[in-house]
Amino acid sequence: MATSNESNEIRITRVYDAPVSAVWDAWTVPEQVAAWWGPRGFTLTSHSRDVRTGGSWHFTMHGPDGVDYPNVIQYLVVEPRQKLVYDHGSADGAPPLFRVTVTFREVQGWTTLEITSTWPSAEAAREAVKFIKYAGGNTTWDRLAEHLRERSTGAQIFVIHRSFEAPIDRVFAMWTSPDHLAQWLPPPGMTMRFLRADIGPGKSAFFAMEGAQGILHARFDYRTVEAPSRIVYTQQFVDENEKLAPAPGVDAWPPALRTTVAFAPEGPHRTRVTVTTEPDGEATAAELNGFVGERSGMTLGWTASFDALDERLGSGAA
Repeated sequence: MATSNESNEIRITRVYDAPVSAVWDAWTVPEQVAAWWGPRGFTLTSHSRDVRTGGSWHFTMHGPDGVDYPNVIQYLVVEPRQKLVYDHGSADGAPPLFRVTVTFREVQGWTTLEITSTWPSAEAAREAVKFIKYAGGNTTWDRLAEHLRERSTGAQIFVIHRSFEAPIDRVFAMWTSPDHLAQWLPPPGMTMRFLRADIGPGKSAFFAMEGAQGILHARFDYRTVEAPSRIVYTQQFVDENEKLAPAPGVDAWPPALRTTVAFAPEGPHRTRVTVTTEPDGEATAAELNGFVGERSGMTLGWTASFDALDERLGSGAA
């Protein structure tokens, strides 16, 4: 999640399972940039691009509502595989809206991106944070993670990040306590009831969610629970007898999904959570297409759940 302090800066940290050369190319090779740049549902048309100090990039973002958004970037610093600094505006000759500094750092094959945008004032930065959340701007960095995985392995995945103002141990506990999970995980308008709640390696949880459309059942089979850094589980839609059932609302869906939840401290009282979901085992082309086609819906669902988790953390629930 984009955050700002009382200064005029917004700072974002993302860690990608890819070498810095791959991440740099994703930022600088036009056909790669077009695959991930912008919030979910947006597409991009590049008109001209010259990634060098003094160069520029002119492009148009096409919103899912059909609205076009012209953009121009002026590159101030280009240090290959290390650093980008650029001014981001909407038209040639107009004052830039903000300045961005991006640093690329590789450690043991993973790349950390530090992205800092500088705005004219602290108030402008605060308003930008609100707009970024409203427009789903942080899904840009999730789409980059998906693009990098697809480029390296051909796998189709779903990724979403969120940072929470709470210590890592407390955030981790929200994912391993059935009482907490039942309060924040269900989509809006639904309630969650555990029929079995064994959260641990080699164990499983079986639960029902109930809403206006009826009751659905699902099971989580936990493969890894490593406090406070990692949880891995598979998930399936099942019936009341725990037999595999069709996924609601979609024509084709993988029989099982594997979700990895990674927790990383961003300070003593701040935690970044990264959720990565992918088909587990064999899936048909139609099932993969169904999964990819639901990324926007999964983003909306996780965003609502994360909002509820944010509220629960803020309430002091322990």
